[in-house]
Amino acid sequence: MELDQPTSKPSRLRFIQGTTLTLLLLAGLVNFLDRSSLSIANNAIRSELHITGTQMGALFSAFSLAYGVASLPTGLLLDLFGVRLTLGTGLSLWSLAQLLTSWVGSMRVFLPLRILLGLGEAPFFPAGIKSIREWFPPSARGRATGILNMSTTIGLAIAPPLLTALMLAVGWRGMFRTIGALGILLALVWFPLIRNRRQVLLSDQEEAQLGSISAATSQPTQIVSAWTKLFRSRTIWGLMLGFGGINYTGWLYLNWLPAYLQTERHVSIAQTGWLATLPFLAGSLGMLTSGIIADHLISSGRSAVAVHRSHILFGMLVSALSTLFVSHASTTSHAVAGISFALFCIHFAGTSAWGYVQTASPPALVASASALQNFGSFLYASTAPLLTGWLLDRTHSFRIALVTCSAMTLLGAVAFLLLANGVIETQRGPTGETNSH
Repeated sequence: MELDQPTSKPSRLRFIQGTTLTLLLLAGLVNFLDRSSLSIANNAIRSELHITGTQMGALFSAFSLAYGVASLPTGLLLDLFGVRLTLGTGLSLWSLAQLLTSWVGSMRVFLPLRILLGLGEAPFFPAGIKSIREWFPPSARGRATGILNMSTTIGLAIAPPLLTALMLAVGWRGMFRTIGALGILLALVWFPLIRNRRQVLLSDQEEAQLGSISAATSQPTQIVSAWTKLFRSRTIWGLMLGFGGINYTGWLYLNWLPAYLQTERHVSIAQTGWLATLPFLAGSLGMLTSGIIADHLISSGRSAVAVHRSHILFGMLVSALSTLFVSHASTTSHAVAGISFALFCIHFAGTSAWGYVQTASPPALVASASALQNFGSFLYASTAPLLTGWLLDRTHSFRIALVTCSAMTLLGAVAFLLLANGVIETQRGPTGETNSH
């Protein structure tokens, strides 16, 4: 087929988009199976290794802190070397860490492997956002971002029954080995199939479909200079703190939901595997819904920044109220319904947070801005697992931890409301006005 023939979408471009999004989806599924494994095996590992709730919280937080700190160089690496090498290496690294975890015997070995897991997983979201920005036109990015984000909650949704069954069949160590090996196999597929946009010679028609990308990404000194200036942007600080409120809720439920159902609601391990699926399916639906509505409103002429901002604030407020409801729920069914709605709303907000950073960032710095958003948010949200475990050890209840989660999400919404109200500025002009290149 001639690439410059007039078609609605060139076949080669359609293939690249489909391959890219499919492999990102699979990487997201493996990513969140890995993240879920420790929470699924929480009680079994605590019993076998004789560790406290606070120590388990430290293992969760070690991962998220490493993930957040690694997001800083990750964004720069993505801008310099592209998605193929950076995420492919990260996928290999985090899968190896997961595989090695199956042989741990103490906290002294467990903790470094959790840090290694966090370092490896750090490129995933910024790489996904950069790929979507490179390979999808503005009118399709909302849905593509929704699908990328759906991979996380689909992974979380299938993780409880799948990993519980696997753990009951081969033990928690066998479970870790299996999903670690799965990630390594995916990395072997990733490298030959994924290409950065600058590695592909596009036709005029394909360029017209996608739009241009800034040539600044090929100049390392320009990237470093502009990247450091991102820290001076008021909007970046709003995204970092605001997204922290989103991730606080996500991390609390990701890490402690199975233990909450088993200890607070007295649900069996087998039943927990299925019951914990519902909230994460709701979260996946929230992501997809957010992307569809955003695309519709933006196509109708609404400002992309305004659409994403309203989604974020609405989702965070309602999620915080839902978590507060969970802390006072009288039955298991009420609690699961409240958690489901909290995750629907927080992921509705989270999808638009990724959409906001795409829209508001200078084109050459999308990956770096996304990485900074992740970095700040994970420093904020990494307190969730540790604080929850500490409160559990002292109160033997999740109620105070849930109320704290609601408050943290509201604080994040306030930070976003007050600070993130426009594009991301990276330099000051001679008149003192800011601009975003």
